[in-house]
Amino acid sequence: MIIIQETVISDDIADNFFVCNLEACKGACCVEGDLGAPLEEPELRILEQEYANIKPFLTEAGRAAIEAQGLYIKDWEGDFSTTTINDRECAYSLYDERGILKCGIEQAYLAGATTFKKPISCHLYPIRITKYDGFDALNYDRWGICSPACAFGGMLGVKVYQFLKEPLIRKYGEGWYGELVKEIESPTSK
Repeated sequence: MIIIQETVISDDIADNFFVCNLEACKGACCVEGDLGAPLEEPELRILEQEYANIKPFLTEAGRAAIEAQGLYIKDWEGDFSTTTINDRECAYSLYDERGILKCGIEQAYLAGATTFKKPISCHLYPIRITKYDGFDALNYDRWGICSPACAFGGMLGVKVYQFLKEPLIRKYGEGWYGELVKEIESPTSK
């Protein structure tokens, strides 16, 4: 376990290899699971403000699901997540010409239509954050559909924390990430 500022980081994030391999998994994380992508409270406002800019990048089925259910849903535990199409894929996802699921929000971002890249939970995957009073717990979420990403990361020699540098900095800042790297890569760690 690694402790940095108000975060507790599982050793799995430092020890395991991971690089998304969309050619192998086809973006299955956008369709598998119990709910859509977890959303943080500030992201709800962002979706409300940016939806008109994101909407043209979504599928007809995604737009219809959002129109029927709303921009996001609140689950039985009081947490928010993205709307889904028929309780399956995220309403904000779309298939590219190769049959790979992509994020419509991110496509809007890449086109310059919005400054919102995508929900931080998606950007950080396979890290999942559990919020406690006074600290965040960062854990590595093992999921069979990500086996190709683990193998690809191993082949490339890239650990979870390295692959997720950009979203970790987006969430916690460069100083925090620098402390994480120093803690993990220090000769005295472990």
